Amino acid sequence: MEEHSLEPGLLNTFRQYIAIRLGLMLLGLGRFALPVGVSPLPQFEPLYVVPILLDGAFLVLLSLRAPRRLVGRFFLPVALLFAAVIQMLYLRWFVAHLRWREVGVGFVGQFIFLLVPVILTAWQYRFRHVVVYSLVLASLQVVVIATLPELREVETFLFAIVFAANVAMYLFVGYIVSNLMSAQRVQRRELAEANRRLVDYALTVEQLSISRERNRLARELHDTLAHTLSGLTVQLDALASLWQPEPPRARQILDHALSTAREGLDETRRVLQDLRAAPLHDLGLALAIRHLAESAAARGSLALELDVAPHLNGVSPEDEQGFYRVAQEALANVVKHAGAPR
Repeated sequence: MEEHSLEPGLLNTFRQYIAIRLGLMLLGLGRFALPVGVSPLPQFEPLYVVPILLDGAFLVLLSLRAPRRLVGRFFLPVALLFAAVIQMLYLRWFVAHLRWREVGVGFVGQFIFLLVPVILTAWQYRFRHVVVYSLVLASLQVVVIATLPELREVETFLFAIVFAANVAMYLFVGYIVSNLMSAQRVQRRELAEANRRLVDYALTVEQLSISRERNRLARELHDTLAHTLSGLTVQLDALASLWQPEPPRARQILDHALSTAREGLDETRRVLQDLRAAPLHDLGLALAIRHLAESAAARGSLALELDVAPHLNGVSPEDEQGFYRVAQEALANVVKHAGAPR
């Protein structure tokens, strides 16, 4: 299992589990320092140190990136199996040294520590992998029992019942976690698909907006610059034909052509300024519309009656842009085509 394909948070949870287990083992090591008669462990056992050393090395390996890159997709299965083996070593020492009245309480703690890797397995894999891992745990537990000849037959039978109950509980918990993770994966896939569709929709809207803006710009240029240049061309042709025979008339046409050129230049500058929609950023929607109306009234020599609220709150930037463009187009049509005095 490659690192990037691990479920989010799983590896960090795995490290925390090993760290807690190692800490509790170290606390158990302190019991050897208690006076004889207080501790149920009368003498130090070197076997107890083995799982502690293994857990310490294991925690270091889980914290490094190199082992994960080296082992690849098999890293997590091997790590889960190694965690179970270390726990079984501790269980082997645990059952061999605790008194009978402490074994029942102790097995509860062992069950909890063996349950965590099952949860991690169900977190990452499907339920069939949980079944396999639970059977591996049961097999290792049977090996632990088989290596303890000091257990009486009745005790072995009782332990077998406890182990069978543990396996049943592992499968039950693993089934729940596996189903929850399967539902979460489905939700993640649906969310990713929804995000993909949303991105596609946003790109479509963006392309449509660009297309509409280009069409609007084409209309603006056609209604202003193209008309101005067409009129200017006609006037210059007339000027060329009247330059010698009728100088006064030619002068009059020249003056009119210059006036037309200046008006066309002003209109072109206005269109380019409106394309940036700078008033929206500088003035806000209300003042920008007021400025737009006053500019249109000045260009068309119209009497202006304006009623706009001082503040138009609660409007998103996208809607503001749309409202501004609608007002801009409407006022441009009034100036060019309506022939209205007011």
